[in-house]
Amino acid sequence: MSIETVDVGSMIRLGQFLKYAGIAESGAHAREMIEAGDVEVDGEIETHRGRQLHGGEVVTVITEAFETTVRVG
Repeated sequence: MSIETVDVGSMIRLGQFLKYAGIAESGAHAREMIEAGDVEVDGEIETHRGRQLHGGEVVTVITEAFETTVRVG
């Protein structure tokens, strides 16, 4: 399976990344997904939207509506 890489250039917080990658429609939507336990970083559920991502992490989002996996570039 090929995982899309989303280049961010430098450190980005998880909530911002979900918006930047087009996974979340807004900051509020990102917060809802994270608080619901729908977001994994490197295979572990992440509940902090302020989690810093530095590149190389694999972010997976699984909701009732969709499932997607992207790598932070």
